[in-house]
Amino acid sequence: MGRGRVQLKRIENKINRQVTFSKRRSGLLKKAHEISVLCDAEVALIVFSTKGKLFEYATDACMERILERYDRYSYAERQLVANGNESQGSWTLEYAKLKARLEVLQKNQSHFMGEDLDTLSLKELQNLEHQLDSALKHVRSRKNQLMQESISELQKKDKALQEENNLLAKKVKEKEKELAQQPQLMEQDHGQNSTSVVQSLPLHSLSIGGAYQGGGNGGEVEEEEVPCQQQQSNTVMPPWMLRHING
Repeated sequence: MGRGRVQLKRIENKINRQVTFSKRRSGLLKKAHEISVLCDAEVALIVFSTKGKLFEYATDACMERILERYDRYSYAERQLVANGNESQGSWTLEYAKLKARLEVLQKNQSHFMGEDLDTLSLKELQNLEHQLDSALKHVRSRKNQLMQESISELQKKDKALQEENNLLAKKVKEKEKELAQQPQLMEQDHGQNSTSVVQSLPLHSLSIGGAYQGGGNGGEVEEEEVPCQQQQSNTVMPPWMLRHING
């Protein structure tokens, strides 16, 4: 069976207590040496017995150097703790100030809303009225300024719309004028085209007849001389018509 857990308490027997101290001290010093060698750590161990006898161990026998290092680190830690306490105290004071200011602001807000006025004196009510009048003047001034800016902006938009409307009306009139002139131009173009077509067509005058003269000539028929123009026109006549005329 394994050993049970030993209850840690003061050994009442003086001899047993001395034996246990000696054994545990040796084991503690051994463990300190082992951890300093295995882990390359700086270890300083100080033990005082019941009778006040000193037992110590220091890495490389540099107890003073390790103690000085310990003093530096402990001093820095104490300073950090002190600064933290001071900072915490300043934050506590700042929190109290901000809380008091918040309460004052909430109280003033309720007064501005017309609430909790029973606790105010006549002078405080007069000051409150003055503050409300001043605030109302600022509100009205800002409202009038915004209204003026809005009216000015609307006037600019109205002017721009009027200019655009005038421009569109001008374009509409020009378009109507063009549409009104378009039929006349079409008629003129049609008349010019008809005249040019008539002039371009060749006019052939055919003079087939001669004049029949009766009476004293004994029924003889005299053929008038064909003008030059008719003779020229006969040249464009078909041959069969020429044969019919000559026959």
